[in-house]
Amino acid sequence: MDKKEEKITLIDAFKDFKEEKNIDRPVMMGVLKDVFLTQIAKTYGSSDNFDVIVNVDKGTCEIYQNFEIVDEVENPNAEITLDEVRKESGEDDYEVGDTYTRTLPMSAFGRRGILNIRQNLQGRIMDIEKANVYKTYSERVGEIFTGEIYQTWSREVLLLDEDGNELHIPREEQIPGERFKKNDTVRAIIKSVEMRNNTTPYITLSRTSPQFLERLFEMEVPEIADGLITVKKVARVPGERAKVAVESYDDRIDPIGACIGVKGGRIIGIVRELRNENIDVIQWSSNPKLLIQRALNPGRVSAIDMGEGPDDKVKVYMPADEVNKGIGRGGVNVQLAGMLVGREIEVWREASKGDTAEEEDDVALEEFTNPEYGRTIDQWVIDKLKSIGCDTAKSVLAVDPEELANRADLDMETVNDVIDILSAEFED
Repeated sequence: MDKKEEKITLIDAFKDFKEEKNIDRPVMMGVLKDVFLTQIAKTYGSSDNFDVIVNVDKGTCEIYQNFEIVDEVENPNAEITLDEVRKESGEDDYEVGDTYTRTLPMSAFGRRGILNIRQNLQGRIMDIEKANVYKTYSERVGEIFTGEIYQTWSREVLLLDEDGNELHIPREEQIPGERFKKNDTVRAIIKSVEMRNNTTPYITLSRTSPQFLERLFEMEVPEIADGLITVKKVARVPGERAKVAVESYDDRIDPIGACIGVKGGRIIGIVRELRNENIDVIQWSSNPKLLIQRALNPGRVSAIDMGEGPDDKVKVYMPADEVNKGIGRGGVNVQLAGMLVGREIEVWREASKGDTAEEEDDVALEEFTNPEYGRTIDQWVIDKLKSIGCDTAKSVLAVDPEELANRADLDMETVNDVIDILSAEFED
């Protein structure tokens, strides 16, 4: 084999290893030694009588083969006669039973062996790099990452960190309606790090996570960063609306005012970062009824029925003219309130005293599952209507059909059928 080629091949392998700055020196030494001992075992059947000395700085490796001096050789890889030792070394100081050490040249591995060493080194380098990336980013889960878009695809966008590691924002972790282009600077939270099929760690970033909004508040509001105000709970419908419940540990500090800032100066940057997502900052309370009442603002709550158990739906009663405010467009407001308390909330229309006669003429939607009324309405449709506060025939008829379809997530054909059935009930 060409000695020059042999030397370059090994030096290049060392160079790859030396330039990986995230690898600890003891780890480097151990891996290099292990790779050479592995190849020695493949070549000679055992590495027990070999010593490997690696000089990382110089990019060299010295290998010594130790022989036991015997009268008759049975294992030529580990034994040698006294005559051979004297002939090879030119010295007479050795005796049977002594150990004789011979330097093993790299050429002893042959071309294939040296290529194996190089490939094994590169493989181990990659494994260590992957382990380091996994460890580094696993410790950073929950932190905000800022970087430039390197590539965009329909299902995800790709960012690179300063070391060239790939970070991904899947479509489902992007705020609806967001459009990115190459070289855009983006902020997102590090959501997870996974090893997939022993490839490079897959690092997922998120812009839809409630924790991302919490971290943005920490960055924008010094009182939160200092621990004077705590973000107790965050609920989001990304791109639509969010509610942030905060609490102050200092009676002199107004947590809502501190988070919003003078003339909205603090929260405006967060809103822009989230593509104009509406953000409601509310005062936290450990009393779930009070928290629900605050979360349903600007709707005015008359009464709250928490049910008998933690799995029961919470029924919130509101004046008829306040129901729409409490539910919000598309039911988002009541949905977020439910997220804050960890319960499903239903908004019910409260009957006012002045409406008594009208209420007596009204009919509960549940009655329209009875065939005696003629055409019936499916229970799942009734459930959808009740979820937006419409529990009687007149409460449904009072809402514009298109708005009804949008808020209750029903198609127009179904809405028109329901209106026809309910209207027939009040025809003379």
